[in-house]
Amino acid sequence: MKLYSYFRSSASYRVRIALNVKNLSYDYVPVHLVREGGEQLKPAYRQVNPDAIVPTLVDDDQHAIQQSLAIIEYLEETHPEPPLLPKSPLDRAHVRSLALQVACEIHPVNNLRVLKYLKHTVGADDATKDAWYRHWIESGFATLEARLAGDPRTGKLCYGDTPTIADLCLVPQIYNANRFKIDTTRYPTIQRINDYALTLDAFARAEPGAQPDSE
Repeated sequence: MKLYSYFRSSASYRVRIALNVKNLSYDYVPVHLVREGGEQLKPAYRQVNPDAIVPTLVDDDQHAIQQSLAIIEYLEETHPEPPLLPKSPLDRAHVRSLALQVACEIHPVNNLRVLKYLKHTVGADDATKDAWYRHWIESGFATLEARLAGDPRTGKLCYGDTPTIADLCLVPQIYNANRFKIDTTRYPTIQRINDYALTLDAFARAEPGAQPDSE
């Protein structure tokens, strides 16, 4: 397997955790999203992923899979142990909904493309851009905290005590929040889950600072 990744990309971070949980080896191919205007925009990478985003997983040197959650679901189906989803359909839906709350509600409005558009096209200054970022994370975390704190299925992690796709999405988003100096202690359940997850080897090895392209 080959993973095209950027160390600070939260979507790439999710997939790195999944690969580690599944104990799968892979070749790391760095794609710098900022250097030289963004290596993801160059023709060489667009041949791999026409959307010019990371991550991309290439399996068997021929099958390129885009979108982090699609990649994770692929890994779950092709390498089912250890599982990243519970057994019952209701609990699977619960875990997926937690993951999608991060991946589809919080993250997209704060990714690099949006922030660059705000700054360079809309003309937002850094203070306005940062306020935008904080608003969407804080409002999203407030509802996510309420869900996790009020659900008996929440354990050391988002669902019980073993990693699921919900944790794979949550932990990178907390990393992003910390970069923008958001006080995550206001969300004690989220903070507790993150702190525990980072003690696990699969999460620790996936951290941005542990990647070969880390700066």
